[in-house]
Amino acid sequence: MLIDVARLLFAKWGKENTTMNDIAAASNKGRRTLYTYFSNKEQIYLAVIEQELNILNEKLQRVATCHLPPDKKLIEYIFTRLDAVKELISRNGSLQSDFFRDIYEVEKARRRFDVNDMDMLQSIFEEGRAKGYFQIKDPELSAQLFHYALKGIETPYYFRNKVRLKMQENRQQLIDIFMKGILNASLQDTSSGRDCMKPSPLAHLPRNS
Repeated sequence: MLIDVARLLFAKWGKENTTMNDIAAASNKGRRTLYTYFSNKEQIYLAVIEQELNILNEKLQRVATCHLPPDKKLIEYIFTRLDAVKELISRNGSLQSDFFRDIYEVEKARRRFDVNDMDMLQSIFEEGRAKGYFQIKDPELSAQLFHYALKGIETPYYFRNKVRLKMQENRQQLIDIFMKGILNASLQDTSSGRDCMKPSPLAHLPRNS
């Protein structure tokens, strides 16, 4: 109840313009009662973000445990994650600007979500490898790479309409990049690609003056 009231106030006025007195009055609780639960406004703000991320986590959990083939499940997971967080931020009004401006506080609040996200992705990769859908050596590393790749496109997907629309219109291309990579199968090589960093065999020769 208290956190729900605080979320509505943060969404309407933003974190900076919302006071502990505002939250106490709107929740019909005295300041003393409020301070028995939270030491300051920042703690309430983090609790609001954590509650919102728990909602997102539940949606992703349903996808991760649904009865779909692993490849289809991973695709559903990617777009559910992007769209659900977009919805989460959009419905919180003024809070959405705080969400990205106060990135350090948000990162603290989302640590548990990030861990859960990587765990769910890892479970999908492990299932896919076991059933022959994915050719990956390390499901844990794959999950971490996928997590950070998705996290990297969060801001443009949420705040740049042209980018989001282009991703939605070219959904298959996004899927192909995430699922298949960008290298032509006929050109695949097992080398690391770091040969260009090696010195030329002629590098030791003296230059003509």
